[in-house]
Amino acid sequence: MERPVSVVEHELELNLVLSPEHSVPVPARLSYGSHDPYAVHITFHLDTGSPVTWVFARELLVEGTFRPCGQGDVRIWPTRSGRRSVLCLALSSPAGDALLEAPLPAVAAWLERAHRLVPPGSELAALDLDGSLAELLA
Repeated sequence: MERPVSVVEHELELNLVLSPEHSVPVPARLSYGSHDPYAVHITFHLDTGSPVTWVFARELLVEGTFRPCGQGDVRIWPTRSGRRSVLCLALSSPAGDALLEAPLPAVAAWLERAHRLVPPGSELAALDLDGSLAELLA
């Protein structure tokens, strides 16, 4: 029997940091689904017309709300920008590097909703391994 897929999404505006004095707004969508319980998806809606999606571990995003973490392509850390609490996301790819700032309270609230959907530690139970195996063998 196939399990229903539940998804938690949140639209928000991030700032793409171009220099210490200048940034530009970037609309984005955070998405988390029970069908992929270990991962979070962040889709950036750029002026190019084609959205760009990054996928990485939910645990990495959670840890990054408290302390600097990550290495390589995705690094995350909390900080303050003026009077606001922000979450910095440093993303690296062959196409280039980007530093984005997200409103930390909004990301933390969305993560709480994701944790209610699939509590930490219960990700394996959320996976429909039997259904996936049956689909592969069909």
